[in-house]
Amino acid sequence: NLEPEPAVVSTQSTGSLSSTHVSHKRIYPGDRILLKKRPKNQTRTVQKALRKRLRKKNLEDLKAFLDHLADEDTPLVISRQLLSEYVEALTKLPSELHQQIAEYSLVKLEGRVVAFEEQVSQIREKLADIYQDQEEYIKAAQVLKGIPLESGQRMLKFEYVVGIYVRIARLYLEEDEAYQAELFINKASVLISKIQSKTFKQYQAAFARIQDFKRKFIEASLRYYELSQADLNDEEREMSLESAVICAILASAGPQRSRLLATLYKDERSTKLNVFPILEKMFLDRVLRKNEVVSFQEVLKPHQMATLPDGSTVLQRAVIEHNLLAASKLYNNISFDELGSLLDISADKAESIASRMITENRLEGSIDQSRRLIFFESKRSSSLMLWDKHITEACSTVNNILEHLEQKHPELVKEASLKIKI
Repeated sequence: NLEPEPAVVSTQSTGSLSSTHVSHKRIYPGDRILLKKRPKNQTRTVQKALRKRLRKKNLEDLKAFLDHLADEDTPLVISRQLLSEYVEALTKLPSELHQQIAEYSLVKLEGRVVAFEEQVSQIREKLADIYQDQEEYIKAAQVLKGIPLESGQRMLKFEYVVGIYVRIARLYLEEDEAYQAELFINKASVLISKIQSKTFKQYQAAFARIQDFKRKFIEASLRYYELSQADLNDEEREMSLESAVICAILASAGPQRSRLLATLYKDERSTKLNVFPILEKMFLDRVLRKNEVVSFQEVLKPHQMATLPDGSTVLQRAVIEHNLLAASKLYNNISFDELGSLLDISADKAESIASRMITENRLEGSIDQSRRLIFFESKRSSSLMLWDKHITEACSTVNNILEHLEQKHPELVKEASLKIKI
């Protein structure tokens, strides 16, 4: 029976004993005896009452029990211990009931967070798990934000604090909230040097994704590539490597991007990726065709297809700049109209893009506006560059042949290896 009765007995702690005094609070039947017992006996009795109510799985009954624990008249030494058991027991309840109790508990304990800091943190973590399972990522992040990590009331390990910050950041990233995610990654950055564990790798992954969302593709690609070489499972390493390649392709054309493309192209793991054909063409400075761009577009995420101020997408800009660099390797000079036709844009836009790239030292050349020509310059002779390309293509072909042989005739490759060693 959960109907309250007008009891007038409550507890005040005096030393090791408990005394009673008159109160105007209403309590539930069966709770009166708990208030008359010594702390040790009282704890055991309340534990029995808790187990009984958990078995019934009645929402109002469990709320009433929490009200009793959160009451200021209940000795803190008892309420803390029992609240910890209460929080742990909630995980055994059905998810929907657990969620309702957890949400009620946070409201009920809001004014006493200092007294129940550890228990409130546990409630928030478990409630965040429920929201995350429901794919309510923003709600989960907001619940975790309420965990007091900087109150100074308890000693927290760096690992725990960084883990909470990183988890919040990852939850925001699930909803493409890169700005909010960056705030918490920056907080984690202050402490990240103090830990070396799985949390560190999660931090690296979140940081890379934030750079990706901010369209800092060079930095994102480098971070992803570091992850692809970390101690992760094969699937995670492959996903990281593919993300590194995609970000490198989307990056603004220039020397830094060229060096990054070379690193990724020479990594033998890249040949197994679906995006390898376009990586190869970019590394070898070959012009990309429209059908190849459309095929690559299918693997991009929404933020990687964002529209820029000039009306083009991130991918379109990357392809245009790459094709312009490729053209500079094929031509000594080219007219604005021919360049526009090659890049599938207007002549004026082709001139504007070439002018910007030359100004930013990402393209060697000069523009003669009176003649409407772009002159390309090269620090190396065309014959030497052509020789380098032939060597690169030959080495790549040999590597591909060896890989196919190893897959179809491993015994021949093994025998050949032994002869080479001899």
